[in-house]
Parts: sequence; C-alpha cells; structure tokens
Amino acid sequence: MCGICGEMRLDGADPDLGAVARMMVTLKRRGPDHDGAHADGPVAFGHRRLAIIDLSEGSDQPMVDSELKLCLVFNGTIYNFRELRSELTKLGYRFFSSGDTEVILKAYHAWGEHCVEHMNGMFAFAIWDAHRRELFLARDRLGIKPLYYSVDPVRFRFASSTQALIAAGDVDTGVDATALHFQLTLHGVVPAPYTILKGIRKLAPATTVRVGVDGRRQERRYWVLDASRPAVERSDAEWIELTRAALGRAVQRQFSAADTPVGVLLSGGLDSSLLVGLLNAAGAEKIPTFSIGFEESGGERADEFEYSDVVAGRFRTDHHRFLLTNEELLRALPDTIAAMAEPMVSQDVAAFYLLAQRVARDVKVVLSGQGADEAFGGYYWYPRMQAEPGGDLERFRAHYFDRSHAEFRAAVGPAYRGPDYTSAYVEQRLAEPGASEFLDRVLRLDVTTLLVDDPLKRVDNLTMAWGLEARVPLLDCELVELAAQMPPGLKLRDGGKFPLKAVARGLIPDAVIDRPKGYFPMPALTTLRGGFLDFMRDTLDSAACRQRGLFDRAYVERLLKAPEANLTPIGGAPLRHLAFLELWLQQNVDGVAPGQMDATAISGAARADSPGRRRP
Repeated sequence: MCGICGEMRLDGADPDLGAVARMMVTLKRRGPDHDGAHADGPVAFGHRRLAIIDLSEGSDQPMVDSELKLCLVFNGTIYNFRELRSELTKLGYRFFSSGDTEVILKAYHAWGEHCVEHMNGMFAFAIWDAHRRELFLARDRLGIKPLYYSVDPVRFRFASSTQALIAAGDVDTGVDATALHFQLTLHGVVPAPYTILKGIRKLAPATTVRVGVDGRRQERRYWVLDASRPAVERSDAEWIELTRAALGRAVQRQFSAADTPVGVLLSGGLDSSLLVGLLNAAGAEKIPTFSIGFEESGGERADEFEYSDVVAGRFRTDHHRFLLTNEELLRALPDTIAAMAEPMVSQDVAAFYLLAQRVARDVKVVLSGQGADEAFGGYYWYPRMQAEPGGDLERFRAHYFDRSHAEFRAAVGPAYRGPDYTSAYVEQRLAEPGASEFLDRVLRLDVTTLLVDDPLKRVDNLTMAWGLEARVPLLDCELVELAAQMPPGLKLRDGGKFPLKAVARGLIPDAVIDRPKGYFPMPALTTLRGGFLDFMRDTLDSAACRQRGLFDRAYVERLLKAPEANLTPIGGAPLRHLAFLELWLQQNVDGVAPGQMDATAISGAARADSPGRRRP
C-alpha cells in the first residue's frame, strides 16, 4: 500500500529532515499517489501513499491526531478495519476519515501495544506517542509487509526498504558474516533480525518494539503459531469444512477491503484458480485476471495458458495474457535486482517484476496464491524429509540446504569462514515447543520464517516497485492457524495440499486440480545459457566482485565452467545465487546504477537453448 520511513533522535537534537527526504525519494515507487512528512520534537516521519482505501485526502499520511497526541505512518491493509471501527466507535472514539489508517491510531490509544492482536491484515507501522515520548513499531504476524531499521548512539531510523536507510546515510554497509551464511544456505533467506548488511536490521514478524527517546528498546512477540493437535479430535471431513469456511472468509475479506478494483494473478495452478472460483461463488463478476508466459527454449513449453485460459473461460473473467521474450527478461534483470530490499535468488524474479509492471496498468490491487504450499504441505521435499532417517536437523538439511557448511567455506573468502550459523539456527527453531510431529515443526518453520524472506518478500518488493499491492488470502492468519493444527498426513495426501484440493473439487475444473505441480516456468534463466550466463559471468568476473573478496575465485570458476552440473538439493542454481548477490551489492553498496545489458548479451539470451528442466 505504501512506503514509510522516519527518524527519532536519541541525543536531544532535532531530527535530520534531509535524511527523511532522501528516504522518501527511494520509496516513491511504492507510493505514487501522495507524499507527506511531519516532524514533532525528536521525531520526523515520511510517507509515500498508494491510495486504495478511502481515496480522499482524509487518509493521507503521516496521519496526526492532535487530540490523542499521536502520529502514524502505515504500510499495508487492515482487512477487518470496519469491524474495529465499529467497536471503537462504541468505546466513544470519533473518526475524521473512513479508511483503515485512522483505525490503527484509535486502536493503539484504546489498547496500547495489544492493538495488533485485534488486527487481521498485513501491516508495518510506526506511531509517535508524544504523551509517552516513545516510538512504537509493529509488523504483521507473517511478515507480509517489511520493516527495516538502523540504530546508532544518536538516532534510530526505520523504513520500508534497505535502500531508504542507505540513502539516509550513516549505515555500515559491510557484509554481515552471519547473514551471508544464511543467504548462501537457505535460498537467499536471511531471518530477522539480520540483513546482508551489518548496519541494517529488520523487525521480526509478529513483533512490536517500543523505542524511548533515551534509546532503550523493548521488543514483544505478540503471536506464536501453534502447530499441535487440538484437544478435540476432528475427522478429515471436519477439517475440510473448516478449511472451506476459513478460506471463504479470507478471500471475501481481502477482496472487499478496497475502494479500487481488485484483480487476481492467475497462474493456472490450483491456488490462484481456487481464489477465482471462490470469488465467483461469492458473486464477483468480470474479475480482472492476469497470466504470463515466456518464449519456448529447447522445446520446453514456457507458459501455463492452457490452464489459466480454462479457468478464465469458466468464470468469464476479464482476462489478460502477457507473453515475455528472453530479451525483455534479460534487460529487466538489473532493474529487478535494484528493486529488491534484500538480494533474492529465485529464477522467476524478472518475470514477476515485468508481470507486476503490466498488471499495474489496470489495477492497484491483486490477490495472489502465495503461501498455500508452505501452509498445506505442497512441496515435493516434505515427504522426502519425512522419510529421511535421523534427527530433525539432519532430515531437514539433507533436502533443503543449498550447501553443506564445508561447501560454504569453500565458496566464500577467508574473512567469512565462520561457524555453521544456519544449522544452529534451524536446529533451535525446529526444537521450539508447540508442534506435535516432525513435519509440523518443518511447516511451522517454513510458514513463519522461510516463506517470509523468500516468496513474501519477492511479492512485496516486485509488485510495490510498480505501485501494485499484492494480497495473499491463503496466508490469512486464521487460515494459517487452522492449517498448522491439521495432521500432516491429511495435508500431504494426494501429492500435497489435499484440503485445498477437496475444497476446489466441483468448484474449479478437475484438470487444474489434478495437473502435475510445476514452478513458474522460465526456461532461459533456469538453464543458465546464452546471454543469461554471460550476464552472470560478467558480474562475477567484474573488478568490483574480485576486489570485494566475498567469494573464493576457484569456487566461482568451477561454477562458471559447468553451471548446470552444480545444483542444490531442490534444483536451484548456485551460480545464480552468487551473481544476484554480487550485483545487488554493486548497486546498493558500490552505487552502480542498474543500466542496460550490452547488445551481445541480449542477443545471446534470445538464442538461449534449454534441455527442458524446471527448477525452483
């Protein structure tokens, strides 16, 4: 919905309004409809608005309530804001706007730090409480919306992106050794509070923090996902009916919380097709839907129009199909990476970036099917982990880690060859109480951590780069809580996501429900050939990369000689991981503009050949 930023001085000086202004410039694409700033004592806030609910000036931000002595900047959507508004009105609060922003202000005044527990939505917000003289920050339960911060002895700053904090200045942009281990072991996932940069941290999901003008900070985790069986045993049919009801509420809630049209990203898979079917069943007509495809490479079909067309035709949606060329994808790679708040490594990032660009021409809000695989056990590696002998860490590591610790040490320069941070972290998270079985523990880790800093971050960054808000009904907190308590065997039945398939049966075409699971097909980049391989070679052979000393040169050369022979346990490409990370550092630390690829590399990409393998 927006981009937020701010500074609170801890030394009694006035806030740096120039720094706030620089942060706002970097956030412009997240909020093209309005910009605003506000300063009060030691605090200054900045905001870029994407107007979706209450399009009037009454919901512009920063929002100040002089009577309550509160000021707010907010990114996201509170889906149950109408119910909360009614409840707060009964408590005596009067409203001067009709959106969800003011509801947060009143909720904070009424319930203090516990206000977040009343909210159903995706959010990251900051409130300056002039009466208490403290800053209050909060992030939604599943970390759908980002919130970064930097702190030193004289100031505390926060923003929706790392680029904003870098632009503000006074940030240590050295590579964090712990974060690097995560980055190269968990597909680019760096769990909170770390980021790849030493001087920038992020607030964990389901967490609030109070920051006093004296610099003292107090964090509170306000929600924990319970992955244990309920006291009352339920039949499979009961679980499915509960899923049907919870999913229906989530879809309707997220579709209706907007004063602008809402579309659906229709991949042709089960999850997005189910969203369209449920909306149609609820009475929605002519839903804007959007699908994407790519050039074929090496005989591999590179679109899913076969399935999305069936769904669009069945429900008579206002359907849009986009076919992207390899040349377009290659040209978009530098800009795509520049749009990332943290380096991401998925092969589909450029495709998602270009899809968002096209969708934003028609709507400001889309629903996406992200999260179903993590919540309902849809990935193929879950049953493989289940069958693996050994302890929790060993079973998980064998089928998920990109590299062993020994390979990590071989991949990086001497300065970064520290302990096995990732194994220690994963082992600790899997050992947390409140999960009945091994797969309960794995799925809880996936939903609360791995999903947050890979698919969800990708969805937020690459859609908001075009002023497009993506909502994820399958990660409604009530639905996620329900899924976490289900027996893993029920979720893994019939190839995974069985409860969703059962809900979909009779609602959407069987061909979509029973199709083999595929990944976002983008053959030219998954195979690392032609111009895409040239792109990565140029990045990793650059003077900047060599001088940085992040990667061991022998390891880089081994990957470059045989890029398709070196794959991770789930089929990822280590060469892509290194190249995307290095280019992100060049753009954000070294200050190199994204620019354009040269004509030779682009023409090479257009001729890229593919043997037909699909990789995540």
